[in-house]
Amino acid sequence: MPLTLDQLNRASPAEAAQMLDGLYEHSPWIAQQALAQRPFASLAALKHAMVGVLAGASVDAQLALIRAHPELAGKAMEARTLTAESTVEQNKAGLTNCTPGELTHIRQLNADYLARFGFPFILAVRGPRGNGLSKREIIATFERRLHHPVDFERDESLRNIHRIAEIRLNDKFGFKPTLGNEVWDWHEALAQHSDPGYKEHGQLTVTYLTDAHRACMNDLVTGMRACGFDEVSIDAVGNVVGRFHGTTPAAPVLLTGSHFDTVRNGGKYDGRLGIFVPMACVKQLHAAGRRLPFGVEVVGFAEEEGQRYKATFLGSGALTGHFNPAWLDQRDADGVTMRAAMQHADLPATLEAIDALKRDPAKYLGFVEVHIEQGPVLNELDIPLGVVTSINASVRYLGEVVGMACHAGTTPMDRRRDAAAAVAELALYAEQRAAADGDSVATIGMLQVPNGSINVVPGRCTFSLDLRAPSDAQRDALERDVLAQLSAICERRGVRHTLEETMRAAAAPSAPAWQARWEQAVTALGVPLHCMPSGAGHDAMKLHEVMPQAMLFVRGLNSGISHNPLESTTSDDMDLCVRAFSHLLDQLASEHTH
Repeated sequence: MPLTLDQLNRASPAEAAQMLDGLYEHSPWIAQQALAQRPFASLAALKHAMVGVLAGASVDAQLALIRAHPELAGKAMEARTLTAESTVEQNKAGLTNCTPGELTHIRQLNADYLARFGFPFILAVRGPRGNGLSKREIIATFERRLHHPVDFERDESLRNIHRIAEIRLNDKFGFKPTLGNEVWDWHEALAQHSDPGYKEHGQLTVTYLTDAHRACMNDLVTGMRACGFDEVSIDAVGNVVGRFHGTTPAAPVLLTGSHFDTVRNGGKYDGRLGIFVPMACVKQLHAAGRRLPFGVEVVGFAEEEGQRYKATFLGSGALTGHFNPAWLDQRDADGVTMRAAMQHADLPATLEAIDALKRDPAKYLGFVEVHIEQGPVLNELDIPLGVVTSINASVRYLGEVVGMACHAGTTPMDRRRDAAAAVAELALYAEQRAAADGDSVATIGMLQVPNGSINVVPGRCTFSLDLRAPSDAQRDALERDVLAQLSAICERRGVRHTLEETMRAAAAPSAPAWQARWEQAVTALGVPLHCMPSGAGHDAMKLHEVMPQAMLFVRGLNSGISHNPLESTTSDDMDLCVRAFSHLLDQLASEHTH
């Protein structure tokens, strides 16, 4: 019979310790120390009590825990001396059924890893969904992590150990993250659609109004109808809009959603998580025959990334009345105008139809958005959810420095007017200036020497500059300093520069009342509350211009990497996110009932 929290909370210390035996490989002390924090209100609270115990332990104790684990497909497996839990996990991943070639390769990886780090490679082989990674995924992860710094890899091992313990704890308590599993599966299904040139290589790319994009639109329409939305449609710019009515026709509406387009060779969760989580909540409401005293409108925004056309936030901008008419005449890399792409997708392609999408803020309670974090903070803290305090202000430039191209062998160092060296110096300054300024970031993501040659001092260098900070004032101060430094560098080096501002976005602080609702929802789940700014831009930035907004982040795996195929999260964290969203809906229902 599965355990219950009530049994655990009421048991004697010895009985409770026995109940949790086997969670951490040959290391019962972690669960034993966590039990001092009883009673636990939820499994999530118990899980994170154990995370706290290990975080507070010495490095020696952490290393001892790592070293208590067996190698993957190693001698312990061959000798059948694995713990029962490890045996099940390695068997689910197919490691007990390796070919001779696979076994040889894995054992060489084990040896190389141990020689580099001094401890065995640890991986939660049951994976983010809990049903087991493939041998191909395991080997690819093994090879990638061999190149990590030692301290980072020690922490990554501990994070994987916690994931192993989480799955084992779920097994003991008979808990399945059913909601999270369903949301996970929806992501996998939608990720089957990808643009030509990427799909053939197993890469995910979905850009505005391509065949893959339109297939995603249709799948979202089908999915929303299956969840029980009262109205589902595709609007004039390709947004997928689902409406679940409130108790009365005049009821106000909660607006939510995110985007389903992707960057090139991106991840499966960026944007799409913010569509599927509220869809899961509506599905629950529909199944229960329950109506709220407000409506819920979920929008899958057609275009946020600006990959095919320079039209970032096209989908959400149309709802705020900020669609730029000039976009219709833009051409993509193949010369296809946006207007032609819209017509091909059976969209009206008229300004009248697009202008009609503008929402009346008076009819809406506000906008909330769920999103994968796209950064390492929650991952490093080992916390599943984060409440966003503000979306950072940002400004972007494209620039060029012009010096003098000359012979690399005959031109003395003090006679050079090196354009690339000037930009490199700026990159180092921007890095140092932003690092000295809390939560600011500065990036030169593109640096190119047109027609460069190995034996020519660069005479031209083009570059990008991206500056972000939690407030407009902080961004503006960073911008002033960086641009002043660019001028000083150029003057000192005898080169000149040009700059073109390509984007400027104001900070979007979360509305206090909405941020508080997310905080209450997270706290109710029994997980630590962490509030943080968002360095990335989101559709919420556009909606912020016309209505109150607040966001909830979900922890990412693999250092929280995003815009990358390694972008991932677990079905357990997705499950918590759905529950947090449901809690927010319940809070709003209570507020509008009393």
